[in-house]
Amino acid sequence: MKISKKENRAVIVINPSVYPLEAVYGAAYVFLDKAYVFLEEGPKDHILVSLKGKEKMDEKDLKKLAGEFHNELLNCALRNKISKNNQKIREYVIARALMSSQGEKEEPISPKKEVWQKDTLGIAIPWEEKYGKTKGQKKDPHSSPY
Repeated sequence: MKISKKENRAVIVINPSVYPLEAVYGAAYVFLDKAYVFLEEGPKDHILVSLKGKEKMDEKDLKKLAGEFHNELLNCALRNKISKNNQKIREYVIARALMSSQGEKEEPISPKKEVWQKDTLGIAIPWEEKYGKTKGQKKDPHSSPY
């Protein structure tokens, strides 16, 4: 990082193998209201980000601006990674929404009906059917049948 108080500028060198270009663009966009942002190709295919203050700043403020840019860069890189990881589920949800808006029959999300309807443990059988009523027990009209 290079700070130039005279030029009211902070220059940051970004390694594209750490921060993808999309993250640099995202962070630069967030900083458009705080500073003039210039992107250039640097040495060894690195990216030079030059942040020129819209108002006069001292060295401390320029360092703070550069630090905030680094934080936003990390934020954008993480969002980009999460977005790529969730791409398939987003596409699936959108496809389902579009299918349902056209009135087409939707396929069930859960496993086949036959699989989950098998009651191998007998859980779905009411208590009375499974074990029968005890002798002398009267049915309470307000009680639950289970």
